[in-house]
Amino acid sequence: MMSCLDDGRFHGELGNGLSSDGYASIEDAVKVLLQGLGEDTNREGIRKTPFRVAKALREGTRGYKQKVKDIVQDALFPEAGLDNKVGHAGGAGGLVIVRDLDHFSYCESCLLPFQVKCHVGYVPSGQRVLGLSKFSRVAGIFARRLQEPQHLADEICSALHQEIQPAGVAVVLQCTHVHFPDIELQILDPNHQGWLETIVSSGSGVFEDKQADDWADFLGLLRLRGTVMEKLKFRRSSDPYWCPSLSIKVSSAIEPANPGMVAAAAKIIKSLGEDPLRKELRETPRRFVEWFRNFQNKPDMKVSGFLCGRRDALSMNGEVDLNSKRVYAELGIPFWAQCEHHLLPFHGVVHIGYFILDGFKPIGRSHLQSIIHFYGFKLQVQERLTRQIAEAISPLLGGDVIVVAEASHTCMISRGIEKFGSNTSTIAVLGCFATEVTARASFLKTIPSPASPAGQ
Repeated sequence: MMSCLDDGRFHGELGNGLSSDGYASIEDAVKVLLQGLGEDTNREGIRKTPFRVAKALREGTRGYKQKVKDIVQDALFPEAGLDNKVGHAGGAGGLVIVRDLDHFSYCESCLLPFQVKCHVGYVPSGQRVLGLSKFSRVAGIFARRLQEPQHLADEICSALHQEIQPAGVAVVLQCTHVHFPDIELQILDPNHQGWLETIVSSGSGVFEDKQADDWADFLGLLRLRGTVMEKLKFRRSSDPYWCPSLSIKVSSAIEPANPGMVAAAAKIIKSLGEDPLRKELRETPRRFVEWFRNFQNKPDMKVSGFLCGRRDALSMNGEVDLNSKRVYAELGIPFWAQCEHHLLPFHGVVHIGYFILDGFKPIGRSHLQSIIHFYGFKLQVQERLTRQIAEAISPLLGGDVIVVAEASHTCMISRGIEKFGSNTSTIAVLGCFATEVTARASFLKTIPSPASPAGQ
């Protein structure tokens, strides 16, 4: 197996500190991307976005300037095996497993972060073992680079085998990537899964044979059996479409990728210490820009078009008689948006509550979805998105409305935060819902518990 430390994959390894123009170069490129969306880079809210993005990317790719040897060399400890030579244990043949090491990495196909849950097993030899904390640190070196799952697994496996010199190393990665929706649909598929999961493996030494007893022991202890076992890919590469950007449909309303924006994305890749001309990265700037431009600022679009002709018996003059109306809940309307602070997607569902007179039909779900879609597909923050939805639909729903948005934010698994499985809820109330505690409570009880992202 070729060593991942000297295969020439990465170029221009950075020094111990950031280069003098490392941040500035990325910040300039991010400004070009924002301007390509029609944004004012001096607008409050995105004025510091170029710096925040540069900081997150440099931190998230710090593995380019780290060496495995620096971590491992002082963490190998003597440990004798069994004295009677019957069986194996200790530092001469006993299987050691370190599981559930949580990391994130940046996808080399789209530049978005993805979650990594790493499991490592190895069979010591030479009567020496590696300090357990070092497995996570070694995995982190390679996770903090532009990656794809299979290559990441191979690099971790190769580096550990080279530095520890054991009888064998096994690595299993469970990787979870944000799953892009079909942008062409004004009505997003409610069954669309927000996360795409793949499981890959790599082995060296006694683990090179995937049918060996050592693999059976390793997987048995990981309890990766049944349906999960069937997902394991005992091969050299991931599915060609592991990253959704490789098969994503670009909205027909979006013009071909802007050359200036593509060049800016390539500049970011180069500033991270990578070669944008490397085969795996050659199309990455274009793919990133095509996804990014789906959130282009479109000031000429009018939400009023969604409301035309829809004001009906829900709009009432004078005081509202709550006894003659009931709370109606429209739950689980999916949405996607792009965080304007970090330029990373967040997605989830919107729940809408409003009063409806007995005998009248509720507003069509598709009309509400269209409004949510309009406000979602732009640079946003969740608090503002929730408020804008409430204000837009309030005239349509008689002025009394409650809106709850629940979302998973990609930025929460990266930027050093690494809060996997977190969920953010925001609420906006207008009209009677602002004062009627009973009405609010009645609606909130109808909201189901949020499902955890894949891999949690």
